[in-house]
Amino acid sequence: MSDYIPLSTLNDFIFCPYSIYLHSVYMEADEDLYKAIPQTKGTIAHKGVDEKNGSTRKNDIMSLPVYSDELKISGKIDVYKQDKHLLIERKNNLKRIFRGQIYQLWGQYFCMKEMGYEVDKLAFYEISTHKMIDVELPGDLDKLELIGFIKRFKEYNPASTMLKVNPNKCMHCIYCNLCDKTEADNVYT
Repeated sequence: MSDYIPLSTLNDFIFCPYSIYLHSVYMEADEDLYKAIPQTKGTIAHKGVDEKNGSTRKNDIMSLPVYSDELKISGKIDVYKQDKHLLIERKNNLKRIFRGQIYQLWGQYFCMKEMGYEVDKLAFYEISTHKMIDVELPGDLDKLELIGFIKRFKEYNPASTMLKVNPNKCMHCIYCNLCDKTEADNVYT
């Protein structure tokens, strides 16, 4: 499955395609080198799901590995409530929902459907506020949009693509101080 796109990178790619390259370069490095406070808080908040102890309900499946041979994507879901056919993506803090986060949830949905799970509802769960935010199920046009996005992701080449540097995004990127495309400092240092 090495040619499958990790679901967790879909939002990162929209934020900055080059960040996916930087992540692959620095992934073996000490996370303290690049992780900022928001990412550290998110990792801590997500720990219950990752360790499968965030719920004691029998009908809750947590941290299930999923994949889609059709879309060539893979990853893990956060929570699937079997009794409600509800797929939930947990986020520590959602000031707004970005398109990449929607793609991540859609990707999980299509993986689960392909794997034979019945999914009738989607939602984000904001950990910091304990708020559930419903998301519409993707339709045929949404699936085509996701397929087009995955195609762009696979075709991206950090060496040959002109990157539009956005200082507002750069200063919020965890790799900002390690990036060769900007002189900006991130807001977390």
